[in-house]
Amino acid sequence: MSHSVYKDQLRARLRRQTEDFIARGGHIDRVNPGVSGRADTLRPPPATHFSSGPRQERTPVPEVVAAIELRKQQKSIKRKAAGRNNKPRRQLIYDDFGEPLRWEWVDSNQPEKSP
Repeated sequence: MSHSVYKDQLRARLRRQTEDFIARGGHIDRVNPGVSGRADTLRPPPATHFSSGPRQERTPVPEVVAAIELRKQQKSIKRKAAGRNNKPRRQLIYDDFGEPLRWEWVDSNQPEKSP
């Protein structure tokens, strides 16, 4: 993964932009730590409301919801049908004393070999 901008490059760019701002007559005010930009800091900030008008009722779309649910069910059935049962899997083979001996690839349709 390659980074488009490294931290040292970003710091250098910000430093250059700040110096350019000051060179063009800009002024940076110092603010003491803990000072807030809000006038009234005793009360919590007002709640943000995202809608400007009256509340609107949602339009029911049961046919769209039914189509989505049907697709989900079909995907689930396909996954179960094409699932891991058809793939070969590794099975550990034991010797007569119950010690692991080797791994073998077996079809899922074959019964397991008992130790």
